Amino acid sequence: MSSELPQAAAPPGTWLWLQDFTRWIGTWCFYVGYRLRVRHRERIPRIGPVVVVANHSAMIDGPLLYGLIGRPSSFLIKQEMFRGPLGWVLPWLGQLPVRRGAADRAPLLTAVRLLRDGGVVVVFPEGTRGEGDVANAQQGAAWLARAGGARMLPVAIRGTRRPPGSNRRFRPRVDVLVGEPFAVPPGTGRAVVAAATTEMRDRLATLVTELDGIRHLGRPGASRPEGA
Repeated sequence: MSSELPQAAAPPGTWLWLQDFTRWIGTWCFYVGYRLRVRHRERIPRIGPVVVVANHSAMIDGPLLYGLIGRPSSFLIKQEMFRGPLGWVLPWLGQLPVRRGAADRAPLLTAVRLLRDGGVVVVFPEGTRGEGDVANAQQGAAWLARAGGARMLPVAIRGTRRPPGSNRRFRPRVDVLVGEPFAVPPGTGRAVVAAATTEMRDRLATLVTELDGIRHLGRPGASRPEGA
């Protein structure tokens, strides 16, 4: 398998052939294990720097996006995941450890270099798993997009989170909705990053709401609103 991006668009120590192989395996595993529906996948830019921002409600959101993006991509992942066997494998896959709650510039600067080389960086701006409604968003994603000269791509995911009190689910329905890529407004300073973060959060939250509506209409017995 060959990669669309040059070696320079991956962190040092990345095995690009392993990235390609695991993305291919992961994609097919998700289609087997879930009733996966992806809408507007064509909106994912095939070239150029991109910061993908997605809501986050389950552990599998990351592997799901990793397979669906279709390009070598680096995720900002909490450092606690880099333990045991994963501590060896994740760096080979080009993933970046981040210490939550601490000023950790090294992975951010690596991410900026990847973007400037035309790569893809994936961020869950909520910072941790939750309801996935994007009630809050941290400023790191907008800062990366501005510093790396990248567009931002919002992606909404629903169905990966197991409802409280439910048992193991057999092939649950998982929906992914890819939004339109957009550019961060030009400028410098904290006010620009804050404004870009607000726009990113609003776009992503709107996309999640849109996907929730699509999922509701797809349920048995659901009715379409008047005028729709």
